[in-house]
Parts: sequence; C-alpha cells; structure tokens
Amino acid sequence: MGIRFILMVNKQGQTRLAQYYEYLTLEERRALEGEIVRKCLARTEQQCSFVEHRNYKIVYRRYASLFFLVGVDNEECELDVMFHLEKAHFMLEEMVMNGCIVETSKANILSPIQLMDKAS
Repeated sequence: MGIRFILMVNKQGQTRLAQYYEYLTLEERRALEGEIVRKCLARTEQQCSFVEHRNYKIVYRRYASLFFLVGVDNEECELDVMFHLEKAHFMLEEMVMNGCIVETSKANILSPIQLMDKAS
C-alpha cells in the first residue's frame, strides 16, 4: 500500500500533525490539506470513510475531537486492503503497542511482512 501522507486534524480543521512520504512544497501541502479537510469534515457519520481526491484515496476516521486522515495511492482499492487484512493488522501491531506509537520506520514495519512473503 502506498501511503503518501498522514494527517491529524481537529474539528475546526486545523492540522495538528502532518507527515508526508512524498515531496510536496509547503504551498502544495497547505492547499492539499485545506481541500481534504474541508471535504472530510463536511461528510456525515452515515457516509463511508473513503474519499477520492486528486490522485489519492483518503481514508479517515474521527476519534473524539480529532480526525485521522491517511492518503494512499489512487490505484489502491478497498479490496486490496480487505484481501490482505492480516497484513494491515500486522503493520498496525508493528506501529502501535498498548496505545503508544512504538515504530515509525517504514522499513522496520515492512521488513517482517516482506520476510513472510518470501517464506510463502
């Protein structure tokens, strides 16, 4: 899965955390964040948590007063995640333990998964 960025935004639309995994200028980041935040915050709870925007698919989730938004490649589809759900769970377990982020290195997170793929 090609994660391009992760955003944490409050209910007022202010970005509290932004991590990008591709190069975008500061102006491009601000414009992208503004567009995505407006689009996601305007959605109701009855609507799904997947939104297409530009060449990204945005997967978002609200927790308390914060929105967590993940931008992935548009070529990625929900079925790719669903058919490899065990890998998604494994990546989360590598990144978060007991509610705390314990690993942020993409290489360290994906290394065990790549080893499992080679073994099968």
